[in-house]
Amino acid sequence: MQVESNISLNSYNTLGLRSEAELFTELHSPEDLQKLINDTSIRKLPWNILGGGSNLVLPSLVRGLVLKVANTGHEVLGDDKDYWFVKVQAGEVWNDFVQGTLQKGIYGLENLSLIPGTAGASPIQNIGAYGVEVKDSIFEVHCLDLKTGEEKVFSNKECRFAYRDSFFKQEGAGRYLVWDVTFRLPKNNVMHLEYGDIRKELERLGLSNEPRHIANAVINIRQSKLPDPRVIGNAGSFFKNPIVPKSTRDALLERHTDLVSFPYQTEHFKLAAGWLIDRAGWKGKMLGPVGMYEKQALVLVNHGGASADDVWKLANQVTTDVKSIFGVEIEPEPIRW
Repeated sequence: MQVESNISLNSYNTLGLRSEAELFTELHSPEDLQKLINDTSIRKLPWNILGGGSNLVLPSLVRGLVLKVANTGHEVLGDDKDYWFVKVQAGEVWNDFVQGTLQKGIYGLENLSLIPGTAGASPIQNIGAYGVEVKDSIFEVHCLDLKTGEEKVFSNKECRFAYRDSFFKQEGAGRYLVWDVTFRLPKNNVMHLEYGDIRKELERLGLSNEPRHIANAVINIRQSKLPDPRVIGNAGSFFKNPIVPKSTRDALLERHTDLVSFPYQTEHFKLAAGWLIDRAGWKGKMLGPVGMYEKQALVLVNHGGASADDVWKLANQVTTDVKSIFGVEIEPEPIRW
């Protein structure tokens, strides 16, 4: 393990923002973390944990130490009559893990194909797409205490999952480093085809609703709507879909008959933030070097040379306009360092 100074983070964030870490190191083992904790000169600095950088808005200079989680790989731990148990290391690329399970004939994560980032971020963000949230498949999360280096295992319940949220984004933020995640995936898999254009894409491709075909459909849909960060800097979906009471949704539906919404828990609905942003006039519109993507209004893109200030200026304006027109608050997903 080596701690380096003044390291560019330009290639470590998918938004492509110019950023530099005052200090930077990669973590390959729990022992690496313990060495940092025992180094009093480093321990007193602020620390930031870096995964795939796909859900971050970075400042031009990150003070203190950036820790890049670099453990990779996944393994099948075993099974019972109903489930497979699969462990994935936090630094593993999420989509590599999803496709790896499918290749083994283990299903349940197919709707989450091609979500950017690393597996370690999945419980933190409670990632989700196309009607599926990762919380429904996580068995337990193995963490390292950033203060002591001690190991701690969190059960699914202890993770306190919510929509795009968890204990690790709230009380556990800055205290625990996710090191690996164990998934419990059903042998009797239930297909989720009701969200988005999955059924249409399967029909277009002439495919049945098998898990690997669903994954292919999801990948095709995402690639058709979402820009490749290697070509256009972006952090995927920039805003959360707001959750509102049924009464609010019904009132909006009276004024906007094409409102896109989905039932969410009892007497609540999830509104499509992309639809709200589009109708607010921001789809394909720029503000300085950043804008909302022309093919998907939910995605904020960096057309080149943008700073964190540019990103938040646009995000604030979009939020203000949506609130003014629809009376609904939309909240950014990415983490702000």
